[in-house]
Formats: sequence, structure tokens, C-alpha cells
Amino acid sequence: MMKLRIREIRKKCGLTMKELGSRVGVSESTISQYETGKRQPDYETLLKIADYFNVSVDYLLCQDTEKAPEPEEQKPLSREQIKFALFGEDAPTIPEEKLDEVLRYAEIIKHM
Repeated sequence: MMKLRIREIRKKCGLTMKELGSRVGVSESTISQYETGKRQPDYETLLKIADYFNVSVDYLLCQDTEKAPEPEEQKPLSREQIKFALFGEDAPTIPEEKLDEVLRYAEIIKHM
């Protein structure tokens, strides 16, 4: 079942529902609903989840038995995903220069 497959791959990669939601552009509660079977992802979101985890849509839909990737195979976040993760619903109103500044600070902290 897809709900179990999404939960399985999310947990294998060490992500919370909130983190996965931020990475694919939906809320934590939406991920929860996907994982409990109360809601199905739309096609665009299904593609984003599959792309993020580097698996096929068939794998998420349990039509394919390929193995889930190891966590190190995850793709880096796009600027839009980073913006959403940092600023949530305010992300569209944050100027790109502010995001650049935050990312510069993050690099400095990373190397401390």
C-alpha cells in the first residue's frame, strides 16, 4: 500500500513528516494523511515525492519492488524548497537577497 511505502521510505531516510512536507511543498498534516490513507497525493506531489527519494512513481504505488535508496542518495534541496523550509507560508514574500544572506550565515556556521 502506498501509505506504508511513503512512511517506510521517509523513516528509512530519517525524515520527520514536517521535513518531508517542506521538501515537497505540502504540510506536515498532509503527509500524515497520506501515510494514514486518509488522503492520496495529487499527481504533481506524487512526482515530487518520487523525485526527492529517487524512486519511481510505480515504487511509491507499490507496483514495483525495487529497493528504496539509501539516505545518502537524496538530492539536495532546491532554492524554493529551502525557502519554504525556512520561512514556511511567508516564503513567496521573502526576497531572494534575504535567502542568499541566510545561506551565507548557514555556511559560516557550518564551518565553525
